[in-house]
Amino acid sequence: MDEEIKKEIKRFILRKMLRHRFWMHKHTSIHNLAKGLPDNLRSRKEVKKSIDELLKNNFLLSKPTNYGLEVSLNVKKKKEIEDFVGEIFKF
Repeated sequence: MDEEIKKEIKRFILRKMLRHRFWMHKHTSIHNLAKGLPDNLRSRKEVKKSIDELLKNNFLLSKPTNYGLEVSLNVKKKKEIEDFVGEIFKF
């Protein structure tokens, strides 16, 4: 059950970042990633674990700043990210 929830959270985060085109030098705060999730999922510990796994797998790149941690999508993993999300975005 928890693995399925984490997979859906990861898919949501990656889809959101693809939609906003957060690649490499365009980044967003790590606190914005859970925005848009239903309230019953947003407050769960699986959200933090999912983000940590995305960082560990290099799907997300981190950029520490003086105002907090920023993240962006790793362009070197573009094909893997699109396959995981299940939709190929054409821009």
